[in-house]
Amino acid sequence: NPQFDNVRNFSNGFAVVSIGGKAGYIDKEGKNIINPQFDFAWDFNDGLAAVSTGGKWGYIDKEGKYIINPQFEKVRKFSDGLAVVTTGGKTGYIDKEGKSIIDPQFDAAGDFFDGIAVVTTGDKKGYIDKKGKYIINPQFDAAGDFSNGLAAISTGGKWGFIDKEGKYIINPQFDNVWNFSNGFAVVSSGGKVGYIDKEGKYVINPQFDIMDNFFDGLAKVTVSNKTGYIDKDGKYVWNLSN
Repeated sequence: NPQFDNVRNFSNGFAVVSIGGKAGYIDKEGKNIINPQFDFAWDFNDGLAAVSTGGKWGYIDKEGKYIINPQFEKVRKFSDGLAVVTTGGKTGYIDKEGKSIIDPQFDAAGDFFDGIAVVTTGDKKGYIDKKGKYIINPQFDAAGDFSNGLAAISTGGKWGFIDKEGKYIINPQFDNVWNFSNGFAVVSSGGKVGYIDKEGKYVINPQFDIMDNFFDGLAKVTVSNKTGYIDKDGKYVWNLSN
């Protein structure tokens, strides 16, 4: 029955609910598993949930017990066994016991994927390993996570792709890019989008307003508010229509 001031979708069997300005957790039967007591609460991830009270963030288990006491200014969910935390205005990483694995030293930091994370120092972004060692020094204006061995980066207002050694595989030349999927990446140039392969060659020239990634050999495209589907040769299998 309706009884909460706010609810979120269920995740891992629990949903965050709010009553009287405090957040807690219920199960799928609507039973209070962890009574509303937090100022803010996030979904459970890897058995832990980030919660805030008194302006500080910590982590609880599924019984509502603090595993890591509230002490951080900002936190993120655990990924690859580590979580990003901010204290004293600097960002670092802790493990699930709350132990500092990489001391707070960055201005911003992202989650680890495949053992690599994007970090920001000043106004430049680079990449570190799980020991906190730079594998690619801060030099980019913007940088994305590695996917399929490549990461999208931006410098001088243009986007390209690097490998895990920091070598340019595709030189910065695009207005915008998306991660590779099934061997292709959507790129934007001159206000239109098209597809490139992992060598940076156009497979389908920029000609669409919007493009989705390929799925089962087809991609949804939009031109002048009309939508159709193309194959990997750029041929329409479903012509544009409203």
